[in-house]
Amino acid sequence: MTNRESSKRGLALTIIVCVMIALAVGGFVWWINKSEPVAQRETATKRAPMLVETVTVTKGDYKPQISVLGRVVASKEVVLRPRVEGEVIEISENFEPGAMVRTGELLAKLDPADFENSLTTRLSELQQAEADLVLEEAQGQARRRGYKMIDKELGSEQLALVFRQPQLQTIQARVQAAEAAVAQARLELERTSITAPFDALVLERMVALGSQAQPGVAMAHLVGVNEYWVIATVPLKQLQRLRFAEDGAEPSAATIRKRGVWGDDQFREGVVQRFIGALDEQTRLARVLITVEDPLGRQSGAPPLVLDSIVQTVIEGELLQDVVRLDRDYLRPGDTVWVIKDDKLSIREARVIFRDAEYAYISGGLEDGDEVVLTNLSRVREGAQLRRQGASE
Repeated sequence: MTNRESSKRGLALTIIVCVMIALAVGGFVWWINKSEPVAQRETATKRAPMLVETVTVTKGDYKPQISVLGRVVASKEVVLRPRVEGEVIEISENFEPGAMVRTGELLAKLDPADFENSLTTRLSELQQAEADLVLEEAQGQARRRGYKMIDKELGSEQLALVFRQPQLQTIQARVQAAEAAVAQARLELERTSITAPFDALVLERMVALGSQAQPGVAMAHLVGVNEYWVIATVPLKQLQRLRFAEDGAEPSAATIRKRGVWGDDQFREGVVQRFIGALDEQTRLARVLITVEDPLGRQSGAPPLVLDSIVQTVIEGELLQDVVRLDRDYLRPGDTVWVIKDDKLSIREARVIFRDAEYAYISGGLEDGDEVVLTNLSRVREGAQLRRQGASE
């Protein structure tokens, strides 16, 4: 037997052995699968209804409460600057930081001696001019009487010269100038008395007894005490729900609190006056002006507002009619609400027309008597079985 014939027989034998092994493995796998137990489908256990807490809603008329922050500023503010120069020779006892001053109250007085002398001089000049006017008028009347005694006609220009009308007009102008000089001297003398322009709180005083006051140099910083402003920042989308006093309608009321300072029971009341018309540079929110009467509580005994302080402000929005007011926690994603109807879950789309910090105001999607589900559900699908708390199974 040749080598080639031996190789062919060895290869054939190898192939036969591989095929027999493959058949044996395949048969063993078939036997295992055939003998494996088959899982039998059993009837699924019926799920129990989910226990939920509900609230019955009704439609009504509500005024949303818009919670914002505001900054207290003065409605009247002035830096007093003298109009004349002089030494401060008198200062009022009330003219000090933190004191209240009334309209027209004397705060300080400058040395009036120079201005009194100036007034005396101007008065003497006026008297001299008035005396010259009397003499000139007398001469003019004498000229008229003399002219009537001569039989001669003169032109209007010649008559004016004869009656000394140019001289009379010159002296009349001197009298007017002297009167103006007297008025100016009196005004400057009055300006040596520095008075309060309105009922005010003295924030700062920059002069002392003996100081040399200069025109245009600050003497004091005053703010009015009859009214303060609160500049509140409001989201633009909520601006349309406010009512402004300048529009002629009943303005939105504002409640101002400073809980960390006044406590929870103390608050101030104000009125929304107008929309300022510009956004806040930092927050990009709309700015509205709220007026507060008697800000220091002098008459009412209410807690005083402090300038430049930040206060919590709740503004009453315009009346929303025939709406459901629902706690915002129970408004579900996508502005939907869960309602229980016939012991089943009904998912409804809500038409929300306004949101404040606490509530959503819904004009569509809910009706009187609907029961809104308050409980958070683990399985949310339309028609899911529900059971109210306290209801029998």
